[in-house]
Amino acid sequence: MADLKYYDVILKPIITEKSMNSMSEKKYTFSVHPDATKNQIKEAVEKMFQGTKVVRVNTMNLDGKNRRRGNTTGKTSAVKKAIVQLTEDSAEIEIFAGL
Repeated sequence: MADLKYYDVILKPIITEKSMNSMSEKKYTFSVHPDATKNQIKEAVEKMFQGTKVVRVNTMNLDGKNRRRGNTTGKTSAVKKAIVQLTEDSAEIEIFAGL
């Protein structure tokens, strides 16, 4: 297992219609490093975004999709996704504020 620092764990936020609707329940969706554990994801969110307290982390591993380009076939890379739920008295995450 790789030695991950907290700033290597979260790769980018996932902004879709479904993830925007779940923000009213203080649930935020991120693309994370494939080797990251739930405890590492919780620690990374609490350190990167000041004033946040994480209640639970749900993760899912998504396999790559099959793609064709002419006669050649291949797969896109696999992705790990995390849905992080914050406490009711926790601060909002600023990167989602203007969306």
